[in-house]
Amino acid sequence: MHLIVKDKAQHAVVFEKSTLEKLNKDVQSYRLITVATLVDRLKINGSLARKALNDLEAQGQIKKVVGHSKMNIYTRSVSAE
Repeated sequence: MHLIVKDKAQHAVVFEKSTLEKLNKDVQSYRLITVATLVDRLKINGSLARKALNDLEAQGQIKKVVGHSKMNIYTRSVSAE
């Protein structure tokens, strides 16, 4: 029996300047924003992604669609023109 072993991902645990710029520039264009989305696209760990989502929501750049104890789902904040 052969086991397939997945390599452990080396995701960032603190924001680097380039990652922070990408977060602030790109995330507002995503239609569906979750912790998993940020982990996959920005290569950051889950706790850093949760903190980033809370900060972006506090700044009004994204808004929460579904709030649950296990998972929050966000979308881009559409400004009324």
